Amino acid sequence: MKLEKNDRREIFGWLTYDWANSAFYTTVVSVLLGPYLTSLAQAHVGENGVIFDFGFLGALTAKNLFSLSITVSVFCQVLFLPVLGAVADYSNLKKRLMAFCCYLGVTASGLLFFIAGDSYIYGSILLVVANLAYGAANVFYNAYLIDLTTEDRRDSISSYGFAAGYAGGILMLILNILFVQNAAAFGLTTGFAVRLSLLAASLWWGIFALVTFFLIKSRGAVKELPENKNIVSVGFGAVGNTFRELMKLRLSARFLIASFCYNNGIQTVITSASVFLAQELFVARGAEASQSFLLGIFLAAQISALVGAISFERLARVIGAKKTLLISLIVWICIVIYAYGFLQTVAQAWVMSVFIGLVLGSSQALSRSLYSQMIPKGRESAFFGLYEISERGTSLVGSLVFGIVVGVSGSFRQAILSMILFFAVGIVILLLTDTDRAIREAGNLTPQEAAGAV
Repeated sequence: MKLEKNDRREIFGWLTYDWANSAFYTTVVSVLLGPYLTSLAQAHVGENGVIFDFGFLGALTAKNLFSLSITVSVFCQVLFLPVLGAVADYSNLKKRLMAFCCYLGVTASGLLFFIAGDSYIYGSILLVVANLAYGAANVFYNAYLIDLTTEDRRDSISSYGFAAGYAGGILMLILNILFVQNAAAFGLTTGFAVRLSLLAASLWWGIFALVTFFLIKSRGAVKELPENKNIVSVGFGAVGNTFRELMKLRLSARFLIASFCYNNGIQTVITSASVFLAQELFVARGAEASQSFLLGIFLAAQISALVGAISFERLARVIGAKKTLLISLIVWICIVIYAYGFLQTVAQAWVMSVFIGLVLGSSQALSRSLYSQMIPKGRESAFFGLYEISERGTSLVGSLVFGIVVGVSGSFRQAILSMILFFAVGIVILLLTDTDRAIREAGNLTPQEAAGAV
């Protein structure tokens, strides 16, 4: 039986998953777990203590434990996500694999509640597993966007998905921050309150995801396996086929390269914003960085991103997704220039965070929907495995450049300015990519053609 697209119940279920899993990324990964793991390690080995010494490869220290754990999880995503995507496309296992990865992540994240004392190594292992599972589930989640919507509705549904994610993440984070800051009033230590907050975010992810898996339906017929092959070996072999197929779709490949470039700038600005603001507005002036200010800036950007995801989608209806995406990237360049040459006060930082949020939500949502239209039918999960890598893995390259510039120049402002290179290259490649032609070459209708067909 052929399942119809644009079914409201299924779309609501799909949107609910973004609402669910964003609680993990905002509360656990972005805000609470890093400082908590670092404090546990420092209490055991000292502020600059070494946990493991790997000789010429460097050392695992209390200060880099969290960041290296994230790096390991991203590296694992690079290895496994394309394979998982290929397996899903070769079977009707997309929903089951998404559910498995989701609840593997929920379990690993929930077990962080038990991390205390000198168990920080186990905490870093759980973080690697949870973040890997989070990224893997997102491969199948993103691929469902194609299954559930026609081309003319994809920009709006993708944008509403990001908006739902920002809303869920913001609500969970505000509740957790208030709880942690008022832990003493409940007769709890701050550490125990953090652990409860990590558990609450994990349960939020798992409970709301039940709505998703109840409402969305399995799709895709099981394909006959080649002789003497199993689904895993076929999945590994299909990764090469995915790359070869992408190379034939040159315009789709060009768009993926463009998104890799500008996502380097976006992810690095986001991940480096707190240290940049702390150093330039406080430490460089002999003051201690205000944690409440940094948390407030993060929340302001998240709220603004919710607004940006929806408002820029409205603009995309008028001028198209590609032009709207280009506008958001130009705003990113203006933000970087402003941070380098004009940012001097806390008030200016609040304004800048609002603009960061506006273009963060829009650039992410429109990139996903545009790419989804350039994928051949039946290859959604495998191609989104590559997209997830380009989106998650970009922070590695951008952060490396950021760190090198800081090391050479000694200036965080010079480092933030260097991100212009990624935005500029991404814009040029995107300008040279005929997205409508890319959509047609993948065998799909453009949004305008789909709307006319409907």
